[in-house]
Amino acid sequence: MVRILIIEDEIIIARFIEQQLRVNFNCETRVAVSREEAGIAMAEMLPHLLLCDIQMEDDLSGIDLVTQLRRRYAFEVIFITSYQTHAIIEKAAATHPANYLIKPIDDDQLFAGVHLVISRLSGEDQAGKPLLRTDNDFTGTELRILRLIREKKTTIEIAGTLHLSRYTIKNHRHNICRKLELADENNALLKWVVQNGHLLK
Repeated sequence: MVRILIIEDEIIIARFIEQQLRVNFNCETRVAVSREEAGIAMAEMLPHLLLCDIQMEDDLSGIDLVTQLRRRYAFEVIFITSYQTHAIIEKAAATHPANYLIKPIDDDQLFAGVHLVISRLSGEDQAGKPLLRTDNDFTGTELRILRLIREKKTTIEIAGTLHLSRYTIKNHRHNICRKLELADENNALLKWVVQNGHLLK
């Protein structure tokens, strides 16, 4: 099943898009109305496709957000915009989007734009996967901690195994969460490890 993340801060438009996607495609959908929600959704959902508004209320444009997310995840993107200037299109093109949707969006336009992309996704090996480069993203100690978390070890057990204090382990966990853009809490990191533990060689 194709996983689609809708990044749109106008909730009425986002829900319209979500409804149309569910009616017309075999897909799992989620809506994010801010950069923070998008970051959480990317880690939890690992979407194959993003429908992302270019002009967001946030301090970051949709184009900049997609640029940041592409450093960590593989996905296709369709930009949604009411701006058709050459400068905006050229900036968006640098992120290699699969398509554009121009507001106001109707159901036929949405179906055509998304169908063209989804039809290609079955052959995409990388779409919907995190781009984890462990040699660059984490220190050796952080990698050992992640592997121990994968084994369901607690902070105290990890501290004993690595002969470090539990406060040192907590600091490492905080740094790992910051690098992964996760909420700084045990459940968020554990959930990430459960989903991505196979990448920790």
